[in-house]
Amino acid sequence: MEVSVQGKNGIEMAIRVFRKKTQKEGLVKESRRRNEFEKPSKKIKRKKDESISRKKKARKGEMVY
Repeated sequence: MEVSVQGKNGIEMAIRVFRKKTQKEGLVKESRRRNEFEKPSKKIKRKKDESISRKKKARKGEMVY
C-alpha cells in the first residue's frame, strides 16, 4: 500500500488517506480479530453473520417487481 505526501497539509491528508485505505481493505478489522484466539464455534458464527450482511448489501440495490 502506498500513500503519497504533497504540500503543507500533506502529512495530515496522507494519514487520513492511509486510514481509509486500511479500513477499506479490512486490515484493521483482521488484525484485531487475529489478536486473540477465536473459538471454532465463534468463527463459524462470525462467518455466517458476515455472509448474511454481504447478501443484504447485495440485495439492497436490487429492484423487486
